[in-house]
Amino acid sequence: MKKALLAATVVASTFTLALVAAPAAAASAAAGWGFPWGGHGHGRSVIPFTEATVTAGADGAYILKWNARGTQRVEIEANGKVVAKGGARGEAVVRGLPAADRQWFEFQPQRGQGLRLADRLITLEGTANFRDAGGYRTTTGQWVRMGEVYRSDALDKLTGNDLAKLQRLRVKTVFDLRMESERTKDADKVPAGARYVVADVFAGSGSFQAMPTSPETAVKAMVDAERAMVSGEGGKKAYTQVFEGIERDRDRAVLFHCTAGKDRTGWANASLLTALGVPSETVMADYLASNDYRKAANDAILSHLPAAQAAVYKPMLDVRPEYLNAGYDEVTATYGTFDNYLKSGLGIDGRELKQLKKDLLVG
Repeated sequence: MKKALLAATVVASTFTLALVAAPAAAASAAAGWGFPWGGHGHGRSVIPFTEATVTAGADGAYILKWNARGTQRVEIEANGKVVAKGGARGEAVVRGLPAADRQWFEFQPQRGQGLRLADRLITLEGTANFRDAGGYRTTTGQWVRMGEVYRSDALDKLTGNDLAKLQRLRVKTVFDLRMESERTKDADKVPAGARYVVADVFAGSGSFQAMPTSPETAVKAMVDAERAMVSGEGGKKAYTQVFEGIERDRDRAVLFHCTAGKDRTGWANASLLTALGVPSETVMADYLASNDYRKAANDAILSHLPAAQAAVYKPMLDVRPEYLNAGYDEVTATYGTFDNYLKSGLGIDGRELKQLKKDLLVG
């Protein structure tokens, strides 16, 4: 039997909360599922959340969603105060929190280990696609830490406020995946004290020297470029640098970027998430999210072009499943398996992969 949704409003000195709680029946069913964290003394090591997200709204509100197994109650804290609570499955809208570089939320289940999450998008004045690489669940039930690895579009338009914010976010290493012509034209601005590393994915490849003349050739160019990221010498060297940098800088945040933050950056993040055990459908969703984050910028570009020219440009502004899939197809064709790509292509052996997971996964 379905129970009516429960709406509650909590008022405190610093925020107001509109909460929609999950049906009690769902929580009761979850409590009886007999998962290993259900009272055998090992509950703190297992994260019961199968879904958990934070999305910041334009009006300053935060939408929280969660789904947890084997627990009846979930509380969520921000700034040391409980701002939402509900059953095993729920959704809440939190308003009135003080301004912050990033608003963090602690998802605490009745049983099991909690999660520390924030909105994936980092709002900066000079970027459109700067976001956290973490906050995803792996096939083993672990989660990728947030606040450790960031991905972005070009950094040449960062303001003083942006750079100060990146300092506070502990960004200490910046990997520039762009070609020399891009770096010369739009030089990076990086936070004071950060290490700047050139990791040119297309070094020596001559990629994108000729402009496509039709939508079909534009798509082919994007597919070919994705394949070159995997098997080209520049790509292998660049992504090796990125992986080694992430492994080395364990006490500080790492940032990698290209021009739009979608293709070269997209493969870097897809490779990282795949190595960490994030499901392929989640990796694809993260990759395709660039279409949403870059929509306004892409629409502005296309609106100033004649229709025929816009039709050629659009495939190059998009991210599409066939592009990312071309990268994985190249992995299979060249290396056989993704693990072998990591080992033979990027030099990431089993010990290093284990350490990477230890550093970046929780649960």
